[in-house]
Amino acid sequence: MKIVIKVGSSTLTHDSGKFNLRYIDKLVRVIADIKSMGHQVILVSSGAQVAGMARLHLKEKPAELKKKQALAAVGQCELMSIYDKFFSDYGYNVGQILLNKEVMDVPQMSENVTNTFNALLEYDCIPIVNENDSVEVEEIKIGDNDTLSAVVATFINADKLIILTDVDALYDDNPSENEMARPIRTVEVIDDYIRGLAGDTNSNKGTGGMITKIHAAEIATEAGTDMYITLGSNPEVIYDIIQGKRIGTLFKSKKAGN
Repeated sequence: MKIVIKVGSSTLTHDSGKFNLRYIDKLVRVIADIKSMGHQVILVSSGAQVAGMARLHLKEKPAELKKKQALAAVGQCELMSIYDKFFSDYGYNVGQILLNKEVMDVPQMSENVTNTFNALLEYDCIPIVNENDSVEVEEIKIGDNDTLSAVVATFINADKLIILTDVDALYDDNPSENEMARPIRTVEVIDDYIRGLAGDTNSNKGTGGMITKIHAAEIATEAGTDMYITLGSNPEVIYDIIQGKRIGTLFKSKKAGN
């Protein structure tokens, strides 16, 4: 299978803002093992600006755009250095792809990006994707990596998109306010009811929330990719998803027969 895995800043880092290296090692080990099973994996990873803040010893994210972009440039180097180190320990090479909204809007760019993904997969590499925050302005900004991961899934005709996050599923009510709230294990159709369940689940370190995940699910399922939302604190849940177990919330694709 072709599998896109998205992991957010809040999952990758400690409360201190520094990378959780033990978690990253577990995530990389699982991805490397899945590769060894014969699957193709693309990792969409947040964390560049958080890494930049830690590297530059900043307690708060700067307000000026140029400083945010510089932060992302420094942090992206740090992020890729860590992934390169861990993946090489398990025998795999990585390749960096930084994207923005232009690749969605310009057909030739979309084709070129798709070709790059396919070439990296042919070389048995793990493409690691992030938004190109160091050069972005509002007009070309995707804005969140949930949406970015769904776009990547459409580029490569992924079978599954797995979003590892800090919630374990989509619920029928806010579980922090209603102890009777229950997880929704399968979503066949994304309608106004499902969109209305998104609420506001932003973390203080990420840019997305449940609403961005619903939006990502609309993009992915329309393109024929099953999408999962699941708690990312234990990356071994990826094995369960591959084996077809009922984990998190599955948004079923619109493939014929589904």
